[in-house]
Amino acid sequence: MSTHLLLVDDDRTFASLAATVLRHEGFRVTLAHSLHDARAALARQAPEVVVLDRRLPDGDGIDFLPELRAQFPDTAVMMVTAHGDIASAVDAIKQGARDYLSKPVELDDLVLRARRAAQDLQLHERLRQAESELGGRRRLLRPRAPAMVAALQMIERIATAPRSPVLITGETGAGKEVLARHLHNVQGGQGPFVHVNCAALPSALVESELFGHERGAFTDARAARRGLVEVADGGILFLDEIGELPLSLQAKLLTFLDQGAFRRLGGTTELTSNARVVTATNRDLTREVAENRFREDLYFRLSVFRVEIPPLRERREDVLPLAESLLVELCAELGRRPVDFSSAAKARLERYRFPGNVRELRNVLERALVLEPGPALELQALEPRGNLGPAAVDPDAFVVSGGPRTLDEVERLYVKHVLGRLEGRRMEAAKALGLSYPTFLRKLEES
Repeated sequence: MSTHLLLVDDDRTFASLAATVLRHEGFRVTLAHSLHDARAALARQAPEVVVLDRRLPDGDGIDFLPELRAQFPDTAVMMVTAHGDIASAVDAIKQGARDYLSKPVELDDLVLRARRAAQDLQLHERLRQAESELGGRRRLLRPRAPAMVAALQMIERIATAPRSPVLITGETGAGKEVLARHLHNVQGGQGPFVHVNCAALPSALVESELFGHERGAFTDARAARRGLVEVADGGILFLDEIGELPLSLQAKLLTFLDQGAFRRLGGTTELTSNARVVTATNRDLTREVAENRFREDLYFRLSVFRVEIPPLRERREDVLPLAESLLVELCAELGRRPVDFSSAAKARLERYRFPGNVRELRNVLERALVLEPGPALELQALEPRGNLGPAAVDPDAFVVSGGPRTLDEVERLYVKHVLGRLEGRRMEAAKALGLSYPTFLRKLEES
C-alpha cells in the first residue's frame, strides 16, 4: 500500500510540481494551502508523512507542529520554508519535526527524505506486528519480580484518580518513562503523552517551553505560541528529571498543580489545562529540599502518589524475559530476522548486574545485533564495553572501618571507577553507566 503524504504549502506552483513528482514516485498526495485546509484534510484521513510550509496565510507551521504531533504522534513531519535559519531549524526539531528543508528545495532530495520517512514507518509497523505475535506483551505488563508487580498494581490503582500528580522514582535507565506510559495506557490512552526532559531544556527557554509565550514576550517572540502544558491538555505531561527544574519555575508549576491554571510568558490571560502531571527523578528530592534546591511544598504536591521502580539488579527474574522482549523489538527496528541467545549469552545476562539498568541492557543487545551476524547471540557480543562489570571493582572499597558505606558513597565511587577505566573519557563513561551527560556531570561533581 502506498504512503499517504499531506503537502501543506501556499506556493501553489511549487506544491503542484512537488505533488506531481511525489505521485510519480508512488506516494498518495493530498494538497493543502493553509492551516485551515490542513486541519480539514487531517480530519478526513491521517497521513503517514506531512510536508509542512512554515509561513502560511493563516499561521506559522512551527506553531502548528505541537498540535499536529499531539494528534498524530506517529506521523513524520518535514518542514519546508523559504525563510530557513538555524534558530528556526532547532525550534522545528524541538517541536517534533523529522526534517527541515529550505527553499528552493531540490525535489530529488525531498523524495529521498520522504522515502526514508516511509521506510522508518514500515519498520515501526513491523515492530508492532512482532509485539502482536508475542501476545501483546510489553516490558512491564507481566513482571515476575514482586517489587515490579507491586509497582504495577499501584499504577492501576492510581489510574482511577486521573487528576492527581504522580512521582516515579528510581535509578537512571530503570524504566521510569515506560512506567509513565503504562499509566497513560491504563487510563485508556486518552489525550496526548507529552515527554519533557527538564535537564535538556535551556534555562532561558524553560518557562516558554512549558507554559508558552505571547507575541513580543521577548526579542524573538514574533508570534504567540502554546506551551507543552497546553499541548498535553486531556493527557499526561511527563516531566522527566524534575529535580533539574529551576527554582524560579517551581512556584509556577505548583500554581498549575493546585489550580489547573497558568499564564503564558508575557500574557495576562489565565488559561487552563486538564493535563495530569507525572514526574520522575533519580535524585533524592528530600535531600534536595533540605539543601534548598527544591521547594518543599512542590515536593509534597508532586508526591501525592509515589511509585518506586526497582533497579534491574533487584529483579533478576525479569532480566531474561525483558531481554527477549527487547531483542524482538530491536530485530524489527534494525530490519533483521529474529535471533535467539546462546546458552553462554543467557548465563552472562543472568550474572551481570547492569548498573545502567534497562537502558544499558538495550544498548548491549543493540551492539550485539549489529556486530554479530549469526543466528544466535554469543557471550562475547554481549560483553559491555570496557568490561565494566561489578567484578572489576574492589569489594573492599564498599566498606570502611565504621561499617558499610552508604549507597550514595558507593555510587560516587563507582562513577569515578568507570571514568578511570575509560581513561577520563566522560561521554563514554556516561553512556556506559546509562546516564544522560548532564546527570553524569552532576554525579561527578558530587564525588
